[in-house]
Amino acid sequence: MKKIISFILVAVMIVTSLAAFASCGKGNSAANGKSKVKVYEAYDLTAEKYAFAVAKENTALKTAANELLAELKENGELDKIINSFFDGSSTFTYTNPVSSVPTGADRENYLVVATNAYFPPFEYYEGDKLSGVDMKIASLLAEKLGKTLYIYDMEFDSVIISVKQGQADIGMAGMTVNEERLKSIDFTTEYYESAQVLVVRENDTVFADCKSADDIVTKLKAQEKSFKVGTQNGTTGYMYTAGDEGFGYDGFKNLTCSGYTTGALAILDLANNKVDAVILDKQPAKMIAESTNK
Repeated sequence: MKKIISFILVAVMIVTSLAAFASCGKGNSAANGKSKVKVYEAYDLTAEKYAFAVAKENTALKTAANELLAELKENGELDKIINSFFDGSSTFTYTNPVSSVPTGADRENYLVVATNAYFPPFEYYEGDKLSGVDMKIASLLAEKLGKTLYIYDMEFDSVIISVKQGQADIGMAGMTVNEERLKSIDFTTEYYESAQVLVVRENDTVFADCKSADDIVTKLKAQEKSFKVGTQNGTTGYMYTAGDEGFGYDGFKNLTCSGYTTGALAILDLANNKVDAVILDKQPAKMIAESTNK
């Protein structure tokens, strides 16, 4: 379970990484020594769908969330919400009304949402406020339930654990539904289709002639152990790269898989020549790459 100290450490890591952006990069395509990156967004390495995680016994919350998603799909609001964060037109932000996770008698008045807020456009910080597709939907769900929203930011691979153990009511973190996760947790109806994609430096030559996802896979299989691929811990991208029998991924045993607490840190290390490629969810990869290249 993520403690406050973990949040502070992640914040320090990100501040340190941003400093490296300006002073420590090894790349040669930008004036500050940092390489630009590009996303092979046309070539999906996987096909997956996002949903929200709820405890198996919490059928009432699952029903309420499914009702909300059905309403948003039927009236077209879900597409509007998603598109507004994709194109940057959304103005939604949220600040927790209390400084720590609610406990005691007051707990039942809150909807506690577990997330990892470094996954734009689904969850991220706008200054010191929380924003993103999932966070907007979380606010609507809290309103539907007549509760106050509390967003509990933690490492991604702690989200399911926190929901299963009852520290959070629901996990909303751009989370892929799969059979392995369904063994320990339940999911709402799906609300978004995604895929894993490859991110490399702009001056990359290894994948330059790739014309399909199969070409990318062939190139990955041809690399040696010294070839490092960055991914976010606990995500489909990590399982796809490192291999996970339970999730149905063979992985690339010939490569070195480097796990990060956030996708942004993985792409930052890519720009600074510390890894050779990154595998990440498509839309976050595109948005992080755009930010990295500024």
